[in-house]
Amino acid sequence: MILNRLLSRSSPRVLPLSRPLQRAQRQRARQMASSTTNGATTGAPINDIPKSWNFTSKLPPDALYPTPADSHKTPRGEIGPRTVRDAIFTWVRPQPVKEPELLAVSSAAMRDLGIRAGDEKSADFVATVAGNKIQGWDEGKGEGEGEGGYPWAQCYGGFQFGSWAGQLGDGRAISLFETTNPETGVRYELQLKGAGLTPYSRFADGKAVLRSSIREFVVSEALNALGIPTTRALSLTLLPHEKVFRETIEPGAIVARFAQSWLRIGNFDILRARGDRKLIRQLATYLAEDVFGGWETLPGRLEDPDKPAESPAPQRGVPSDKLEGPSESAENRFTRLYREIARRNALTVAKWQAYGFMNGVLNTDNTSLFGLSIDFGPFAFMDNFDPMYTPNHDDSLLRYSYRNQPSIIWWNLVRLGESLGELMGAGEGVDEEVFVKDGVTEDQANPLIARAEKLITQTGEEYKAVFLAEYKRVMTARLGLKNFKESDFDQLFSELLDTMEALELDFNLFFRRLSVVKISELESEQARHEKASVFFYQDGVTGFGGEEEGRKRVGAWLERWRQRILEDWGDSSSISEEADIERTEAMKKVNPNFIPRGWILDEIIRRVEKEKERDVLDRVMTMALHPFEDSWAGREFDGKPYDGDKDEEKRWISDVPKVGRALQCSCSS
Repeated sequence: MILNRLLSRSSPRVLPLSRPLQRAQRQRARQMASSTTNGATTGAPINDIPKSWNFTSKLPPDALYPTPADSHKTPRGEIGPRTVRDAIFTWVRPQPVKEPELLAVSSAAMRDLGIRAGDEKSADFVATVAGNKIQGWDEGKGEGEGEGGYPWAQCYGGFQFGSWAGQLGDGRAISLFETTNPETGVRYELQLKGAGLTPYSRFADGKAVLRSSIREFVVSEALNALGIPTTRALSLTLLPHEKVFRETIEPGAIVARFAQSWLRIGNFDILRARGDRKLIRQLATYLAEDVFGGWETLPGRLEDPDKPAESPAPQRGVPSDKLEGPSESAENRFTRLYREIARRNALTVAKWQAYGFMNGVLNTDNTSLFGLSIDFGPFAFMDNFDPMYTPNHDDSLLRYSYRNQPSIIWWNLVRLGESLGELMGAGEGVDEEVFVKDGVTEDQANPLIARAEKLITQTGEEYKAVFLAEYKRVMTARLGLKNFKESDFDQLFSELLDTMEALELDFNLFFRRLSVVKISELESEQARHEKASVFFYQDGVTGFGGEEEGRKRVGAWLERWRQRILEDWGDSSSISEEADIERTEAMKKVNPNFIPRGWILDEIIRRVEKEKERDVLDRVMTMALHPFEDSWAGREFDGKPYDGDKDEEKRWISDVPKVGRALQCSCSS
């Protein structure tokens, strides 16, 4: 059975925003709006960007610290690991740090948050992203009199490697505030990772090491630049006086990161495990109304939920109280919420597969309700193609390998379905007073469970259909085709991956190098066999069959690809030089020249940590933010000249060194 027992539990009160805080928010919004008038300047200092605390104003806090003042007056050293119930978060401030060194910022993140370029040089910016300045908090005149916005850490649980792990939560991540960019209207929640102990730290120390912080800082922005939904990274800060013990003693660091939402499936997991019906409903309502922008933004019922691939895209704008479909599979607003989360995650994992990205630890607490790539530990981009590859050396059963990612995300979504199942299965009775207060009666249980299971099963089919449609779309673009044909899946997609696996060809290098192959270079079998070598590593074909067999196999695939290019860009028998140039440029816009591979990140970590380099971070970030360029050094980006390092760039976009292929790392960070 998909659904287990359904229990009842009360939830605590919600703390409203204070009037002074509301006035402060309006004032900051006016200040930032005026700063962009007539395009005179872009953005505002971090002190002046609009700030809000919707999450903490609408959801229940930890009862031990019912107000920010209660937490603030508690000595920081007394706020440590413990069990937290009946709450979504705990008020907790970052641990102050001594002499933080700002190592790097993302210019794209600064722009998207609406922070003025150059503000990273200010003392207030550095103090904020290091956790030494609490934005929005007024200390007040006496002890316990402070008011305003205050930092917090989330409470959640999770299934880790398929087993229930109990209470987890933000063990070293502390959110500071939300900010809405007036120009884009997008709201983000800014959070510090490595900011100190929280009630959710369990047996850990609340810290993050420089090694893992560099990895997260770079990959967050790289994924965004590739068009893959992801959490973001604003800055990387070294804590020179913080020594952190992992396998060895390492320097500490903080990543200031942001996202439209940091909620995960694990937020519902912990509530379901504790039978907290009321809080499940409250959190789901907050997610729909505040994070997704309203119930009416969610997808309406498909034309045929049992055949989603044959149904047109769902309509939006369904009223929150409307029930859709026959009684046995009637969809209420909570079902629409569940489907939206599933659809978002399907789109994201499809892009992971198309670009060869692996998260490495897809536990339910690492699966975003907003559909973002989140929590980067032992992640990697694919080198030589191996569907069984996992970048996590602790994943001996290959649970989170490349090939398993789509099914694992669905496994996680089924756990979410179990948490929302009572609300989904209730159908039209979801708002009845008796149900809201007391839950399901014994005579209602069987039809409710049957309906919920039917809806979860249908959502699974929808997830698969959305995933496949997006995967086909991205792969079609990566191969330079204008239109997808059903035969492409087997003859081009599958055959290419089989060839890559057999010959141990590099996944992303293949697509980039294919982009610049001229169709005129593939007119004869001999020409195709000769051109095949551009896809091999310099040390030759390391896979099955050797170089001669490799040339034949790649050459045969190139002929099938050539015919499809002629169909889409020519007249089926020829293509003009102009059209082929256009095809090349289109492919280069979706096939990155640079991706932050494991060996590159290891090199950067060594150079920053051991050799005290700093500029290398700016260079790798420039390449990560502009991954589709042919070159970077000597160019201009964001209106500024960029010197770069040509030799370094050439190494980073060339063959992966043999010892640097398919690296693995641990979850220790």
